[in-house]
Amino acid sequence: MAQDEVLYYDSEKECILSSYRKKVPKRMASLMEMKEIFRNADAVCFDVDSTVIREEGIDELAKFCGVGDAVAEMTRRAMSGTVTFKAALTARLGLIRPSYEQVQKLISDNPPELTPGIRELVNRLQQRGVQVFLVSGGFQSIVEHVALQLNIPTANVFANRLKFYFNGEYAGFDETQPTAESGGKGKVITHLKEQFHFKKVVMIGDGATDMEACPPADCFIGFGGNVIRKQVKEKAKWYITHFDELLKELEER
Repeated sequence: MAQDEVLYYDSEKECILSSYRKKVPKRMASLMEMKEIFRNADAVCFDVDSTVIREEGIDELAKFCGVGDAVAEMTRRAMSGTVTFKAALTARLGLIRPSYEQVQKLISDNPPELTPGIRELVNRLQQRGVQVFLVSGGFQSIVEHVALQLNIPTANVFANRLKFYFNGEYAGFDETQPTAESGGKGKVITHLKEQFHFKKVVMIGDGATDMEACPPADCFIGFGGNVIRKQVKEKAKWYITHFDELLKELEER
């Protein structure tokens, strides 16, 4: 295995190249140690679809565009880890081919529904001085809408960007975004650690792409409040079904 890995990250058309030396894997933290990491985290990164919000954004977009059933099956395979995320995203968007107008109408007519407890949890974390990020394989425009509801700066949003032609027709997606591929969420967390010098970063999410972000995240918390992914529930050392469980952890200190 190569000793050095190059991280490519594109944000607001700025390219940042950095390399880091891989370290020997650390011993797996115990549940008690993970709870301590969470209570003392510098930053918490949340997945969005089926975690911060109740829906899978791409499935809702597919229904809106009339290809819901076919795309939902692709999403299940992507979340279970049986296909690469980029391959699944490419195939799903190839079926949907959403226009700019359709995306905007979806947001205005069917806004994402926040998961119970998330607003209170984000607010409590921010009160403690914890930086909160949304790291999603979903779409920037939808995730930014969610961020605004939670008072999370849009600069703290990392998601995929759809491309459109001048007439609003679908033109693809930005494949350079780290969140467009498997392992991308881990690259975002590495970037955040390098940029802000975070010592303890927690990743929270429902899917395989969230779980694989630890490491470099120091702790992964599996979330099954909206949908339970069997692989994640079986492998996650810390698995919750309601955000109140995390609020209680914060109040214990």
